[in-house]
Amino acid sequence: MLGCCILLSACAPTVQVAVPNEPITINLNVKIEHEILVKVDKEIDDLFSENSDLF
Repeated sequence: MLGCCILLSACAPTVQVAVPNEPITINLNVKIEHEILVKVDKEIDDLFSENSDLF
């Protein structure tokens, strides 16, 4: 019985996690557009200029 337990424990799967030797490099290509904000800002400016008595 003891021999069977030792034999089964020797065959147990293991997972090893190792730290890489080199740093991890992440390259991101991000394109941010701010066209929407500019359009809204322009529309608000036009609205204020057309209705100057709002405030």
